[in-house]
Amino acid sequence: MFSQNTLLIFFAIFFLHVSTITFASDPDPVQDFCIPHQKLLGSMNASHHHGTPSILPCKNSSKATATDFVFSSTKAAGNFSEDGIAVISASLANFPGLNTLGMSFARADIEVGGINPPHFHPRATELVHVVEGKVYIGFVDSSNRVFARVLEQGEVMVLPRGLVHFMMNVGDKIATIFGSFNSQNPGMQKIPSAVFGSGIDEELLQKAFGLDSKQIGSMRRKFDPNSK
Repeated sequence: MFSQNTLLIFFAIFFLHVSTITFASDPDPVQDFCIPHQKLLGSMNASHHHGTPSILPCKNSSKATATDFVFSSTKAAGNFSEDGIAVISASLANFPGLNTLGMSFARADIEVGGINPPHFHPRATELVHVVEGKVYIGFVDSSNRVFARVLEQGEVMVLPRGLVHFMMNVGDKIATIFGSFNSQNPGMQKIPSAVFGSGIDEELLQKAFGLDSKQIGSMRRKFDPNSK
């Protein structure tokens, strides 16, 4: 038989494990919906605050309208970056109806040969749907195993939370993909920018990647706007 102390330790570990799982995702809503006050969203957008609170205070539900639950900016492509990708995100910052519902959405259009560089979302799993075109999509697991293939129109791929993933248009026309996330604030960190655009000590980068000072400088000018 287990001693009382052994049982207490067991239950402590069990509840710690359950708590870790419970608080690892967005909190469950406690009402039908929670449309945040426009003043709070306006101040958040004005400050370009990336650490969006998981919950914002609600306005009176009687003042909610259908418009609060509709996002129309994904009807057309956005502006293309140097990588050949245009992304329009539907998140709490511009879609108040998402508040407390634990999800967000993005439309991405990728030019022929364009890429979505290796990146990851620390707080969400992503479900990618190829609406049009042909896209090479994949992710790398924690043992550095690559899971990748070319997806065509109508196909869907899941990209597990926190794992590095990437995309490239391998077709002969602009590709359009839709991505959904199981968090209203999935976050995103691009690997090149995180490494060379964050101010990590140059000596460490030289030792880690076998690059000299000139090469590090070149990479920093590319990925760190403050170094130009």
